[in-house]
Amino acid sequence: MNYKALAIDLDGTLLTGDDLPAENIRAVRAARDRGMRIIIATARWSHYALRVARALQIEGPVIACSGAQVHDAALGRDIFDERIPLPCAETLYAICNAERCIATVTVDQRVQLKLEGDPATELDPEFQPVRSLVADAGNLPRVAAIQGTRCNQRIRSELEEAFRESVNVFDSIGPTGKLVLTLTGKSASKGLALEAACRHLGIKTSQVVAFGDAENDVEMFRRAGASVAMEQADERTKSAATWVSLRNDQAGVAHAIDRLLARGGF
Repeated sequence: MNYKALAIDLDGTLLTGDDLPAENIRAVRAARDRGMRIIIATARWSHYALRVARALQIEGPVIACSGAQVHDAALGRDIFDERIPLPCAETLYAICNAERCIATVTVDQRVQLKLEGDPATELDPEFQPVRSLVADAGNLPRVAAIQGTRCNQRIRSELEEAFRESVNVFDSIGPTGKLVLTLTGKSASKGLALEAACRHLGIKTSQVVAFGDAENDVEMFRRAGASVAMEQADERTKSAATWVSLRNDQAGVAHAIDRLLARGGF
């Protein structure tokens, strides 16, 4: 088998909601035990990715914030770090503060969370609930994820074209399965982050199998040697993949890894 690593998205791919299915744990560990490196590649923040890595009993770099960050916990530092420029952040925050929405903004070691009301459940320790978002040149955001129909319509109409040269705006799938509008700096993508992670590991991107379910996974698919989309993914994502597995809630990752380990490919 020519593949040396798996790059696996979390929401809608490895996870079902916030749950890590036992079948996926088994399969990922089987790939690890065959000598493959496992790279988590998520829109979520690095703290969350590292918690999943510990549950899987894997080590190495994680791709977080939709490709705006690659973090190596063993070194205790980032090896890739891209931010949303201040003018764009100021415009985004103004729209979010004026509209009803749920906005999750990752800034360094904190995840700012703008809600309408109090949180319904206990939050992860890195969350910082805020009533309004404030742009700070010294703490630019890596990624912003927004839920809210009118808010997202305004972001598309007022921000996307104005900052087309400096920001990515794309749809992704949140942990509840709902569509989330995600923003990163222009030079941030899971594809570029995968290149950085592979350089760090001393392997080629062509030696990676990428797994995902949404638009922000496509650039990773294009750079990887092979790619697997979950069955519930949109048609654009599935058409970009080498192979389409089962749904994420049917342990689609495990199904694909078992096939890979048995056949050496797809």
